[in-house]
Amino acid sequence: MNGERLNRWSQAGLLAAALLAASPGGAQTELNFRRFGDSFQIVNTDLAVLESDEDRTDLPCQVSPLKAELGFDLRLHAGYHVAVPLKELAGAGDQLRILIHIIPKEKKENQIFLVDRFNVPPIEEDTKGEAMLPGGFVLGPGRYKVDWLMRDRSERVCSAHWEVEAKQGSENKDLPLTMAPHTVGQRPSETFDEQPPVQRAADHLLYVKILVNFSPTNLHDATLKPWDVEAIVSILRSIAREPQIGRFSVVAFNMVEERVIYREDNVERIDFPALGQSVEAVKFGTVDYRHLQDPLSGTRFLTALLTEHLGPQNPEPDAIIIAGPKLMLEKKISQEMLKPTGRANCPIFYLNYNFNPRNNPWRDAIGSALKFYRGLEYSITLPHDLGAALSDMMFRMTKQ
Repeated sequence: MNGERLNRWSQAGLLAAALLAASPGGAQTELNFRRFGDSFQIVNTDLAVLESDEDRTDLPCQVSPLKAELGFDLRLHAGYHVAVPLKELAGAGDQLRILIHIIPKEKKENQIFLVDRFNVPPIEEDTKGEAMLPGGFVLGPGRYKVDWLMRDRSERVCSAHWEVEAKQGSENKDLPLTMAPHTVGQRPSETFDEQPPVQRAADHLLYVKILVNFSPTNLHDATLKPWDVEAIVSILRSIAREPQIGRFSVVAFNMVEERVIYREDNVERIDFPALGQSVEAVKFGTVDYRHLQDPLSGTRFLTALLTEHLGPQNPEPDAIIIAGPKLMLEKKISQEMLKPTGRANCPIFYLNYNFNPRNNPWRDAIGSALKFYRGLEYSITLPHDLGAALSDMMFRMTKQ
């Protein structure tokens, strides 16, 4: 919710940017019902609005609930859109405070409050159209009651009430969801937020090396699309959450700049904020003139990367995992170029994220190279694909 930005501004039509172009007033805050006695307080008037089944429109708005859907983080995401006429926000600036009370129908002790604040920029009196605010939260399987209110500085209130059912679905029934039934959580405000601690297994923990490709499929694209970054990071987080994995080495690379952009070796927790800083520093859309003069430079870089990290290792990991979008090069890597260094003595897996398989059904450069390494490739288009791939990888790793 916080951290989502829209960079368009128009004086007419549907204007999401009216509120979101300004920095939100702070990250989404969870007020856990079981910690209700701590420093957070909710005023009685807000509680009365939330407990009432009557919708309030002192502050005119239209709330549209969204159904719960499975994300690449293997959590069920639910939320809403709220539309507010811009004329209602006209003036020198305002702040909107949103309070959400989410109650699991079958386990009410897990209820939580979520708070968001959005700063409103100055808006002219005659501005037409609407501002659209998105919001959301994550759920475990179950049925939930949602009580929602938004209040401006003039104490005008808009409120809404609805129920949402988070279902795993028959096609996803065997997936290892990362939230327990009848539990609620706040949606991460930033893609590269710190990963919460994971309760690891008590017995032997696995060590994996992960190569992460932060490059657009088309290397001439101006940037890596935000939803692609979200998917790649969610795949990495899903690996990091596996309770049977206790140590990680991470090598993140970018094919536009043809370099390793981030690396950490043999750590117990992946440093996502540091990884994010490295990804954000990449100059997408800017190609070194030397690479333009040498059309095979990308092939040579990828060859060197694979021979270093897929060849014999010391210490030997329990598995090597490659994750990222399809990587199309002018010339694929020949197996003759890979033979001199040999292959690692552990399973090698490729989680190949392909947002649009109809437009790009061909095997990419990494997938072709995996023939030499006897690696196993998984095509990831939907969250279900990721869950099935993780289950299969963990089975293969633990049966060694």
